[in-house]
Amino acid sequence: MTTLTIVNPSDETVISEIEAFDVEQTDAAIERAVTAQKLWAAWTPADRAAALRRFAAAVEADVENLALLEVRNSGHPIGNARGEAAHVAQVLQYYSAAPERLIGKQIPVAGGLDVTFLEPIGVVGVITPWNFPMTIASWGFAPALAAGNAVVLKPAEWTPLTSLRLAELGLQSGLPEGLFQVLPGEGRVAGDRLVTHPEVRKIVFTGSTLTGRSIMAKAAAQVKHVTLELGGKSANIVFADSDLEKAAATAPYAVFDNSGQDCCARTRLLVERSAYDRFMELLEPAVKRFVVGDPADSATEMGPLVSKPHFDKVASYVPDDTDVAFRGSAPSGPGFWFPPTVLTPRSETDRTVVDEIFGPVVAVLPFDDEADAIRLANSSAYGLSGSIWTQSLDRALRVSRAVEAGTLSVNSHSSVRYTAPFGGVKQSGLGRELGPDAPLSFTETKNVFIAIGAQ
Repeated sequence: MTTLTIVNPSDETVISEIEAFDVEQTDAAIERAVTAQKLWAAWTPADRAAALRRFAAAVEADVENLALLEVRNSGHPIGNARGEAAHVAQVLQYYSAAPERLIGKQIPVAGGLDVTFLEPIGVVGVITPWNFPMTIASWGFAPALAAGNAVVLKPAEWTPLTSLRLAELGLQSGLPEGLFQVLPGEGRVAGDRLVTHPEVRKIVFTGSTLTGRSIMAKAAAQVKHVTLELGGKSANIVFADSDLEKAAATAPYAVFDNSGQDCCARTRLLVERSAYDRFMELLEPAVKRFVVGDPADSATEMGPLVSKPHFDKVASYVPDDTDVAFRGSAPSGPGFWFPPTVLTPRSETDRTVVDEIFGPVVAVLPFDDEADAIRLANSSAYGLSGSIWTQSLDRALRVSRAVEAGTLSVNSHSSVRYTAPFGGVKQSGLGRELGPDAPLSFTETKNVFIAIGAQ
């Protein structure tokens, strides 16, 4: 039997050993999901909606427990973890309205009546990353369940605990046995089997672009639906006419939140040259004030990196102080602690500018004018998110339309609202999650023509 060793990233202690699902166990889970989905789809829309509301209420009642699990398993600060658990309940509540609103169309045609139905796809495989285990899982399973599907969720090997708890809450809420299952396991075993199993009709994957390409290629063999939310190297563009004090004060949160382990992190900070020196003067104290420490402390703003292998990867991008402008602080001793770090690379092609580091490291580059800012922002292979700071509405709209990214914010760093669509372009992914239309991506449109003879 293969097991997963779950480690607390704050102190490197072993939390638990969990059995990893093998191929046979994954196949059995998928077969249970096939049976449960047929039962679930036969429920009335009102009954499915009520079940999702019960699920949302159960998650809301369990927020503190879920948050404490995330603190231990992922190293998220307790304040963040509470917000993430509450977010899951909100997403479930939001999509509980969908079953009664998934309506087809009546299309005018000659000789009869033409109508469409939104049919569930069937079994959906959701493969989630380790950086936001609860929230990203809910973006897949909530709209998929609302549309009448079954969900088999494979969490990341390092962070399965909150997903397992969510499956327990779903079952306690009255979801049919087998409808929402969580399979802890290795990606190359359980994850790969979800992608290749013919009864899994759609894969929702969040993770690296490299793995996303592999999943897309394997899914193509069965013409399987995919939604991919992949890497990012998002730009935070600061124009000289912006509120520099606010832009500098908020910039650390745009990149160091969740220890920089966020595909939306604004890890390229582009500053208009005429404001560059002043902005850096304002940024340094903001970075040094950023509170890094015990995730269980409500004052903590940033915890540790998730694991030793990931720590080593992030550290490899900052081997010496050559391009370091300044750093924040981080605890010493056990734990995978990495300080907030600001780099001033000497080239826009430096690997710290090009690669997704996925840690609390930001590269600052100057630009000359609006056209140069757009060029730099679009020079990345990624296109997930970003921010634009300016007091000119005209410029905000021009740059927003010109920057190649799926989600942008002006004079803020908001990336994800469950009420609005989220996703990337270029190497950052395929498809959109969240927003009012998300359940539609878990349905097939069936067209039915009914001939009506002449009287």
